[in-house]
Amino acid sequence: MRFPPLIYTQSFLEFVDKVNERGEGVVKINVRGGPEVIGLSEQPDAVRNGVVDMAYTAASFYAGTVPERDAMVASNTNAIFARENGGIDLLNEIHQEKMGTYYLGWFDSGVSYNFYTIDEPTVDDEGNLNVSGLRLRSNPVYDAFFQDYLGAQPISLPTTDVYAALERGVVNATGWTQIGLKDLNWDRFLNYRVDPAFFSTDMGVIVNLDKWNQLSEESQQILQEVAIEHERDSAEQLAELAKEQQAQLEADGMQVITLEGEAAQRFSDAARDATWERMRRQMERHPSGLENYDTLIEKFNDL
Repeated sequence: MRFPPLIYTQSFLEFVDKVNERGEGVVKINVRGGPEVIGLSEQPDAVRNGVVDMAYTAASFYAGTVPERDAMVASNTNAIFARENGGIDLLNEIHQEKMGTYYLGWFDSGVSYNFYTIDEPTVDDEGNLNVSGLRLRSNPVYDAFFQDYLGAQPISLPTTDVYAALERGVVNATGWTQIGLKDLNWDRFLNYRVDPAFFSTDMGVIVNLDKWNQLSEESQQILQEVAIEHERDSAEQLAELAKEQQAQLEADGMQVITLEGEAAQRFSDAARDATWERMRRQMERHPSGLENYDTLIEKFNDL
């Protein structure tokens, strides 16, 4: 079956429209397509290699090149905070150095993830989530948390395969953001949501650095100004949309299982700590080592 565009795609197209309106006669973005043209995981390399000039992509797709991207995943805030305190500028410097790309903006930030199941999940005597019997769909962004804290054996599946996997019972649980579940029609199968939420989305726009440097100063200014405005607008709009969509899912019958007290804190801490630890291990493999590690934690968390 074909799915309607996810809200994240719609958000990016809004950004494109804003640039093209303000940049008329100066700079224009031509959208060439999405995964039907270049696969999602191949898009970052396509930007780096100059096959395309720009991509709106999850930073998780190039974690091996820029492990610092986990600063966004583990963040408990959004792009508004990280832009104001210099965190996104630092991340841009790292992208230029390690990937040869210009990090234009962190869009649709602050939207967290939840754990969703077909069957009612249970908790153990200490209030921790019990994953016994769960066939858990995962992807690399979840793996450390799902394996190390939950003790689950995740099944790696791309987003496009999850609907069929839920329908056939190949998996009976997954993580997903607080928006977009209905867009994918996964709510036909998923009946329970586990709180608290965890992680943050890491969607953003990267630009080939050589191409960026070839642009006029006016073009660069328009692109950057609109990107910063869209960081704020999308964060605020999606925060409201997340509330609306979660409420709609509950109105349609989705039940919420809420971890309490220390168990909830352990769950939240484990998601964050597993991500920071993954970032640390990956950064240690690069020549620059742990440079900026502590700074990134500070700038992407409103502690």
